[in-house]
Amino acid sequence: MEQKIHQGRNVKRFREMLNIKQEALAYDLGEDWNQKKISMLEQKDVIEDNLLKQISAVLKIPVEAFQNFDEEQAINIISNTFDNGAFLNTGHSPTFNVNPIDKLIQLHEEKIALYERMLKEKDEMMQRLEKLINK
Repeated sequence: MEQKIHQGRNVKRFREMLNIKQEALAYDLGEDWNQKKISMLEQKDVIEDNLLKQISAVLKIPVEAFQNFDEEQAINIISNTFDNGAFLNTGHSPTFNVNPIDKLIQLHEEKIALYERMLKEKDEMMQRLEKLINK
């Protein structure tokens, strides 16, 4: 039997990973939205494409992530690949083709990008708060 992907649960999962509350997502989606409506949305198996695109733009996550992510499948892949540390008990030392300096540079660039994104989000939040205060 084929597993269905629950798009609403995926929206909730990604929203929580980004530490965004339902109220904040509702605010970003527009005046027609509120916390209760987001809660109901997250219970839906299938979400309309145009709405999924809006949510994707707000959360900055590709639409495909909401449409294709299956937690059970991901857990199965992980558990079948790393069967209780069996990888570590093979008696062979693993070979990794990673240049530590390249990895360090990549991590540094990711840190800078994250910091810049956080500053941008802070500025956006300040603008939202100023709008709310000035209403």
